[in-house]
Amino acid sequence: MQIDIISVLPEMMESPLSQSIVQRARQKGLVQINLIGLREFGLGAYKQLDDYPYGGGGGMVLRVEPLAACIEHLLQQQTYDEIIYLTPDGEQLNQKTVNSLSTKNNLLLICGHYKGIDQRIRDKYVTCEISIGDYVLSGGEIAACVLADAIVRLIPGVLSDEMSALSDSFQDGLLAPPVYTRPEIWEGRSVPEVLISGHEKRIAEWRLEESIARTRKRRPDLLDE
Repeated sequence: MQIDIISVLPEMMESPLSQSIVQRARQKGLVQINLIGLREFGLGAYKQLDDYPYGGGGGMVLRVEPLAACIEHLLQQQTYDEIIYLTPDGEQLNQKTVNSLSTKNNLLLICGHYKGIDQRIRDKYVTCEISIGDYVLSGGEIAACVLADAIVRLIPGVLSDEMSALSDSFQDGLLAPPVYTRPEIWEGRSVPEVLISGHEKRIAEWRLEESIARTRKRRPDLLDE
């Protein structure tokens, strides 16, 4: 898989995307992540990227020309399955979307900045708009890291235990059940007996019951869905 990310501040993403599981995936050649600095396509001697919004109001907007030039430059080299804009007014990210995107070959992510990007870019190029939650960040860089991490860990071969990803929260529409490890007793608190029984059917039943109970308590909206 190839993930290209357009950003005003590409250096902001270098560390998060060069650690842990994502780093190992890149080293194995399972994913290629390219950070593209939008400043290279800025206008004039000062490489201008933003301007005041038509109609007035606070904040600045990323201009259409630099973004269009950057996207067209990339399209000359690559065909993308999805061109994704990270924005607070996009469709809220969930595991179903992540699962779908993890099956793609080439993705282009656009990080917004300031008050966002010129709507004409969204109209012409963007095929998918994603929000990571009902709040506003300074830019789309953190959201892009979240999305990339969620996708990469699902690529076959990335996790040493691929069953681990399949048992994560939200994969079956439920929150994951409680998990325990050694020691068996800690400060008088014991691991549930069923988990050390070795009875696979009973353990599976317990985990499902706990998942449903935890989901009902913390995210009843998931059960409604």
